[in-house]
Amino acid sequence: MKFVDWYLKIAVVSAMIGGSMEFFMIKTGFYDKVTELESEKRAWENTPEAQAAREALNPWRGHDNKDASKSS
Repeated sequence: MKFVDWYLKIAVVSAMIGGSMEFFMIKTGFYDKVTELESEKRAWENTPEAQAAREALNPWRGHDNKDASKSS
């Protein structure tokens, strides 16, 4: 292959950049914060308020009833 050394250099530099980004995220507590936010989001989605909001914002909520009455 003609450009093996060039591809090898790109691969090494890319791996170094990716590794440094992962190291930065671990040291700054990024993953801990994301885990906390995701658990709060899931807890809120299971509340009655969130379910009511989801039902109210559903644009298809009336269409199901109309289709069921037409087929009967």
